[in-house]
Amino acid sequence: MRTATLRISQSTTSIMTGRFKNYLRATTNIDERGINEIVNSFKLRKVNRGTVLVDAGEVCKEFYFVGCGSVRTYFLNSAGQQRSRVIALEGAVVTALSSFVGQAPSTEFVEAIEDSELYVITYSNFRRLLVEIPGWLEFYNHFLEIAYMHQHKKLQQLATLTAAQRYQELLADHPEYVQRLSNKILASYLDIREETLSRLKST
Repeated sequence: MRTATLRISQSTTSIMTGRFKNYLRATTNIDERGINEIVNSFKLRKVNRGTVLVDAGEVCKEFYFVGCGSVRTYFLNSAGQQRSRVIALEGAVVTALSSFVGQAPSTEFVEAIEDSELYVITYSNFRRLLVEIPGWLEFYNHFLEIAYMHQHKKLQQLATLTAAQRYQELLADHPEYVQRLSNKILASYLDIREETLSRLKST
């Protein structure tokens, strides 16, 4: 069930805008005029932990930059168990990728896993920017490449590494996940049982 969007103070808006602009400067070659146009095409939204941004079966019409907090995408398997695909903390972008790109019903959920402040752009405005700002197309292509490499690495780890090895790689690459995520979500990301994760954490 979706929860209400929270109010955002003016000071928070200013901080978030600066954070988003710095992200765009670091990841694109877009000039300041273009960056301002991009930022103005996004809307700042503050949501509670547990807010479902996209439901499975719903067409994803939004793309998110995480300014504060964290968001994940996850599937439900045939047994009703969650399998997290992407974890996005501050400074990351996230969406239900296949649904957003193809404008087809999503097979995954998008959920805020902490109280979060997000910059949100609609699909129609995202596509408009691809036409109006050449650098945005470069950003989009780069995002798709990163998403592909991330997914390939996850599949490779599942196929070739033990649960302990996957945990150790995550601990080396993303220690903040272990510090901030619940065991339930972390286990669903590693595709292991919570009991196994607890044992790995204790060794």
